[in-house]
Amino acid sequence: MKKIALWLSAVLLVSACKSNTNDGAEKAEGQSDSTAVEASAESLENHYFGDTINEDEVVEISNLLALMEGKDSVKVKLSGVVNSSCQKKGCWMKMDMGNGEEMRVSFRDYGFFVPTNLGGESAIVEGIAYVDTLDVQFLKHLAEDAGKSQEEIDAITEPEVSVNFTADGVIIKS
Repeated sequence: MKKIALWLSAVLLVSACKSNTNDGAEKAEGQSDSTAVEASAESLENHYFGDTINEDEVVEISNLLALMEGKDSVKVKLSGVVNSSCQKKGCWMKMDMGNGEEMRVSFRDYGFFVPTNLGGESAIVEGIAYVDTLDVQFLKHLAEDAGKSQEEIDAITEPEVSVNFTADGVIIKS
């Protein structure tokens, strides 16, 4: 009886050690354990928001205007640097377009947010880029969200035509 209990304990211990907790790094068929560890470590370096997206077929944000030539909007996956994010909720962020301008990124259906302290991180966004005219009231709202002074907010008196982006998913790279 003692031998059976000892054997059963050993079997349970071995099976417990082999259980897979799967922290998002599933091992593909034929993939080595070291590759699974690398994938897991890589996913810890990136922060994902919204829909699950990957880094395949990414276009550098500095190429966006050329892609949009003659179009009102374009579905695209972009990579670039985040200049800032909404300091109140993280409900938008601004990315450097590489030409001295910024692109405002909002999130589909207000369905997710990014950290409120972004600035200088690399990001990948997937969704729709479009040209839009932002009215004065909305620009003042954005300035307030960004923590601008009342003087800076009051100085906004003209609408702004700019490239905007509605993201379905975002990867912030650490």
